[in-house]
Amino acid sequence: MSTPILLSWSGGKDATLALERLRADPDRRVAGLLTTVTADYDRISMHGVRRSILQRQAEGLGLPLYVAQIPAVADNDLYEAAFADALAAARRAEPGLDTIAFGDLFLGDVRAWREAQLARAGWHGLFPLWGEDTASLARHFVARGYRAILCCVDTAQLDASFCGRDYDSALLDDLPRGVDPCGENGEFHTCAHAGPLWREPIELARGERVLRDGRFQYVDLLDRDAA
Repeated sequence: MSTPILLSWSGGKDATLALERLRADPDRRVAGLLTTVTADYDRISMHGVRRSILQRQAEGLGLPLYVAQIPAVADNDLYEAAFADALAAARRAEPGLDTIAFGDLFLGDVRAWREAQLARAGWHGLFPLWGEDTASLARHFVARGYRAILCCVDTAQLDASFCGRDYDSALLDDLPRGVDPCGENGEFHTCAHAGPLWREPIELARGERVLRDGRFQYVDLLDRDAA
């Protein structure tokens, strides 16, 4: 029997690639997605993507969604409590669950922090993409026919004009030297909306652009079908 795995789902390309990798493994079965949502904005934390789009992602992937809901100003204790509650909800639905996968690529301090957090909750971490070449992963994402949009850009690391662009070969060619092609250092975040894993694409429109904290450029992505 395959082992059930929960997937930490940011809605972006790395989570999509992690899901693709897990679904290709006959010994594992993805049992659901877990996403952190900022309650004040009703959006995916850090990425700024509307919850309605998140729900469409989960529906299109045919997976249940578990939400860790946090306030806009949340310390680590609040975050860990919300995350633990979401893990518990997933385990109630699937009693055999004890492992959650992440799309992390190479930041060792982030991985260590996650593993310590999970250990306190009695869970294990899985990192299916860990250590892989990010340039190759980026090109693989595009070549496989996945589609994503840069929904947030850290303007301290990348020009704001990249926010709202399609994550495609042209964008990868245009990234400045020193910017990771998967944005693993926080240079940018993406919203994936089509590709081989989805039943049908989510057609997105670009709405208002907002700069937050004098640094993070967001674009409000809108679901065309909901308009």
